[in-house]
Amino acid sequence: MSFEFISLETIQEIARQYGYWAVFLGILLENLGLPLPGETVTLVGGFLAGSGELNFWWVFASAAGGAILGGICGYWIGRYGGLPLLLKVGKFFGINEEKLQKVQAQFGQNASKAVFIGRFIALLRVVASPLAGIAKMPFLKFMIYNVTGALAWALVMVSLSCLAGNLIPLEELLAWVAKFGIVALFLVAAWLFVPIWLESRQVKGG
Repeated sequence: MSFEFISLETIQEIARQYGYWAVFLGILLENLGLPLPGETVTLVGGFLAGSGELNFWWVFASAAGGAILGGICGYWIGRYGGLPLLLKVGKFFGINEEKLQKVQAQFGQNASKAVFIGRFIALLRVVASPLAGIAKMPFLKFMIYNVTGALAWALVMVSLSCLAGNLIPLEELLAWVAKFGIVALFLVAAWLFVPIWLESRQVKGG
């Protein structure tokens, strides 16, 4: 998630002033689709924990809690009203309903992996839970992957920023995390769309 509209200095000041609430609300609201740098706030929280300004375990709990609650809200949004919105978005980008249904089916077959892995990818972190709801993934199964994914993501992000924050500048750490997210996003997009593209080629060829 880009934080160009909010300076890093401002994010650090918010994290210092509001502490664990900033981390919790930042990642919660980001998960709900608001253009907020939730992951950046989490990394800053871990950085402050490394310097002794915040407690590591409270930062971890705040990040994990916000991610879990955000995922739950996203799931129910998708379950009870997400498909019509998805169709409208698809039309805006010129993707017809048939292709969207294929994407939904492809996602449904791999929903558990997407919910878990999506925690580490900015865009997928926002859409994975609603898509799981749209695909009618059983809620208990969703919660298993939502919770484990959120815990794993929070532990990695907070630990990384806490430890690496003492070795490299925070700006450099954020840049590396952003680059990883872009590469991972392309890989996930290929995982979803390449099978559909190959199938359409076979239909045309047949």
